[in-house]
Amino acid sequence: MVDEADTTEKDLRRLRKEKLEKIVSMGVDPYKYRFCVSDEIAAVKKRHADIGEEKSEEKVTLAGRVMGTRLHGKAGFADILGQDDKIQAYFKKNAIGEESFELYKLLETGDIIGVTGPVFRTRMGEITVWVERFDLLTKSLMPFPEKYHGLQNVELRYRKRYLDLISNPEVRKTFVMRSKIISHTRNYLDSRGYLEVETPILQPLYGGAFARPFVTYHNYLDVKLYLRIAPELYLKKLSVGGLEKIYEIGKSFRNEDIDAQHNPEYTLLELYEAYSDYNGMMDLTESLICDIIEKQIGEFKLPFGDRTIDFTPPWKRMTMADAIREFSDVDVSGKTGEELLEIAKELNVPDVTDDMLKGELIGEIFDTVAQPKLIDPIFVINHPADISPLARRLKEDPDFSERFELFINGWEIANAFTELTDPAQQLENLQRQSEQREKEGEAHPIDQDFIDALECGLPPTGGLGIGMDRLVMLLTDSRSIKDVLFFPQMRPKSGEGDSRS
Repeated sequence: MVDEADTTEKDLRRLRKEKLEKIVSMGVDPYKYRFCVSDEIAAVKKRHADIGEEKSEEKVTLAGRVMGTRLHGKAGFADILGQDDKIQAYFKKNAIGEESFELYKLLETGDIIGVTGPVFRTRMGEITVWVERFDLLTKSLMPFPEKYHGLQNVELRYRKRYLDLISNPEVRKTFVMRSKIISHTRNYLDSRGYLEVETPILQPLYGGAFARPFVTYHNYLDVKLYLRIAPELYLKKLSVGGLEKIYEIGKSFRNEDIDAQHNPEYTLLELYEAYSDYNGMMDLTESLICDIIEKQIGEFKLPFGDRTIDFTPPWKRMTMADAIREFSDVDVSGKTGEELLEIAKELNVPDVTDDMLKGELIGEIFDTVAQPKLIDPIFVINHPADISPLARRLKEDPDFSERFELFINGWEIANAFTELTDPAQQLENLQRQSEQREKEGEAHPIDQDFIDALECGLPPTGGLGIGMDRLVMLLTDSRSIKDVLFFPQMRPKSGEGDSRS
């Protein structure tokens, strides 16, 4: 809504409704059923980039939202915003007739119109449509004061995304890029023989990650259900079924904190490839993201805030233990749990407790001393087995696993394993995980059907998950996840029950 006192806003809406009544009294339908356009605005401007002041022989039919009008006696202009660009339209009373010109004078910012006519360039050098006919397609009743051009109120932008998209061209570009990145990802995987699949969002058991779920209830079945925290276990069941290269791009949900990198509802790419491993997943991740950057952006050195991130391949690979050593001069290899706990306390690692497992302590030390310093893309490999219950252990050191995370700008962007295919080892890992969570006051269910599937036989497999929202953030220089979600979750306003209002 506009930044006015309620009485002023009501007055502005009343004035718009009065104009609506006047338009109807003129015999004009203010809410048309359909309008056929000949071109997108950007295509017209590109095709007529060299046009002069003479009108083109070609006539175009365009439509869009009025972003401002300027009346000059018996003529006037309007700026029309389409999905991809904005163009100026010229209205002359002698050209469109008196009745249509009276309708033009009633136009307001926010109205949606269609125009037909030739193209020319004004003396000021702007490509313009010389209107021979126009139609009011939708009358806007919401006030659009001039100050809303370039809407700056951050909370209002998130709550009223439609105003944000109308008012801020850069926001629109960000979301167009988001769609291109996701579409490119699908095309890339499809072209390499991957099959896109869908798995349940409502699940009787939640698994595949450490996270608190959203809980709901199905009345007919009389059962509690959960919004999935990850599609992982269902995708692996499909791999057992013989689908060798599969992926899913979809929503997952976690009932946890909201901050600049976290939203309760987020978009995840997860894929599995039979007969591959975490090395294959590293190659695939680097190739996919570099292909997106090369084809959609065109250069590998990208700005993000006050720094530049260099995506030029090949990307560095480093073990978690080596990363800790590089950024703290501490060697965690071969240390006992007591020694690791002492190291963590000396390094001021937060939230460590005496009952933590060795792998958990190493993970917490890494998160504190190394992760924030990983700016350019880097694969951190060989995580402790204690914090990787779904990953295969390293042959040479079973305390660690064949797992990697991709870090960029200090953020985790991807997580991947050589999948654990031994059902007995998997069940033991999940039981230990469940017991650990129970100590923390939160039970974690074990999906016995997943164990049954593994007993049927999962081939050697590489699995990968990429957080698409964070990837879009990095590639569009967006500092908050809310900037790349059309409708981020917001705290309800006082007195409102709809969290998206």
